[in-house]
Amino acid sequence: MASSSKKYEGRERRKLRIRKRVTGTPERPRITVFRSAKHIYAQVVDDTQGATLAYVSTLSKDLRGQLGEATKVDAAKKVGALLAEMCRSKNITKVVFDRNGYQFHGRIKALAQAAREAGLDF
Repeated sequence: MASSSKKYEGRERRKLRIRKRVTGTPERPRITVFRSAKHIYAQVVDDTQGATLAYVSTLSKDLRGQLGEATKVDAAKKVGALLAEMCRSKNITKVVFDRNGYQFHGRIKALAQAAREAGLDF
């Protein structure tokens, strides 16, 4: 168990280091990402008000039927595209990206690229 708690503590340290610099404002809210072994979650947050403006995950009703046998990376792409669509519907085009201590690789990168391709600027 020591190695997994060490891994978790390292991510938490990176997360706090990133959060010192990355904050969401009403003009440029923050996209934060969390991934578990099976699912990926993303939300758009305005840190000045402490409010979540949009939220999407692989468990969302909009995506649940579409995923089927999709790989986790494909699911992350769909989450990113749907999040960007929700943001555009709320007139949010510019955001900052908070990778939440995870490496910008794999599912995190796929989600970010899909959100960019769908029209978010970060």
